[in-house]
Amino acid sequence: MNEPKKVFVKTWGCQMNVYDSDRMTDTLAPGGWEETSTVEDADLVILNTCHIREKAAEKVFSELGRIRRVKEARALRGETMVVGVAGCVAQAEGVEIARRAPVVDMVFGPQSYHRLPDLIDRVAAGARVVETEFPVEDKFDHLAPASRERTVARGLTAFLTVQEGCDKFCTFCVVPYTRGSETSRPVDRIVAEAERLADAGVREVTLLGQNVNAYHGPGPDGAAWSLARLLRRLAEIPVLARLRYTTSHPRDMGDDLIEAHRDLPALMPYLHLPVQSGSDRILAAMNRRHRRDDYLRLVERIRAARPDIALSGDFIVGFPGETEADFAATLELIEAVGYGSAFSFKYSPRPGTPAAAEADQIAESVKVERLARLQALIDRQTRDFNLSRLGMTMDVLLEKPGRRPGQLAGRSPWLQAVHLDAPVDLLGTIVPVRIDAVMTYSLSAVRLDAPAPSSRPVAALGGVR
Repeated sequence: MNEPKKVFVKTWGCQMNVYDSDRMTDTLAPGGWEETSTVEDADLVILNTCHIREKAAEKVFSELGRIRRVKEARALRGETMVVGVAGCVAQAEGVEIARRAPVVDMVFGPQSYHRLPDLIDRVAAGARVVETEFPVEDKFDHLAPASRERTVARGLTAFLTVQEGCDKFCTFCVVPYTRGSETSRPVDRIVAEAERLADAGVREVTLLGQNVNAYHGPGPDGAAWSLARLLRRLAEIPVLARLRYTTSHPRDMGDDLIEAHRDLPALMPYLHLPVQSGSDRILAAMNRRHRRDDYLRLVERIRAARPDIALSGDFIVGFPGETEADFAATLELIEAVGYGSAFSFKYSPRPGTPAAAEADQIAESVKVERLARLQALIDRQTRDFNLSRLGMTMDVLLEKPGRRPGQLAGRSPWLQAVHLDAPVDLLGTIVPVRIDAVMTYSLSAVRLDAPAPSSRPVAALGGVR
């Protein structure tokens, strides 16, 4: 019997890349490929890349340098290794990757991973493959579903891509060029995938899209369904106790989606709603298509519908032309909104985007200083939000064993990590708890359906658990 072939996948970036990596390994599984966590054991190495973060391409080339040494060592032992670069860096810089990194056998973008078995065959036949065209066919039409066993092994929560691409063309962003224009999967295929996940024991699903609330997939009735209507349908699947979605654009947050947050108990009270800047001048330069007041009014409407909702956001500091007054407007917006958490980044140019060609780039030292100030404010808001949970009762989905024996870990409705003492047979259940300690990056709780240790006092923010 032949030894199984082994594939190692390293994933950078967003949740959609995590989903894509899983689908790549699912696509390879029928051909006898098994995953390995060690690059030295791999017959196939795939780097699934992200172009959003700073110096994304440089990180890929650095990783390829390490892989080259492993490939050369395997060759000395008479073993082969195929190296592939996938994802958004591959889509944007495919030819350059092939030129600079001879170790790479194939380069393919995020719209082509359904062709992976064929690409491997072409490499085995002696070809060097660069596949970065946007195919006519929908990749989702050609992907076999993951086996039940593989889905069970991945745990109690899952990502599910429902929408890809973006038509907004923010001037700092490469997504329209690497993922293409907005496309939405049909409702019946999303529901079928969600039902397979539920059948494998998944309790929480996060719907993914570069611009997920622009979802407009064809429904079984022939009409285009909104994300709100899709969420209402998925909420009918009994085992799926929790639904989330990311990432949203303020322009696509319609009344029906706000009403879904009001009406659906399964839709968790946590919303990632990027704004990027609090300055109207910078928002216009970014081509965000909304103003500061538009965003603040939207937040008011969302909170009126779902008062307990927590907001997360994205912020870019040091965008070309940003003045101290523009930056101050961003800090004022953050103070006005009050975020549960947020992601913040220094602006870094992306080749081919309009903002990269702007003359008034901000000095690195200014960007570093502004980012530190903004992150200090966000950290304070996150700490205050976590402290507001102290003494609160809530339901927690228990997802995995904790860091010590007798402990389980899960997530609050607001996506916070929660640790508590509980028997392992409660994994996959949702239990009522009381938060009795707030750590730097997590919450600690006691079950309300079990005796609490009498010696354990309620604690304020303390050490990392």
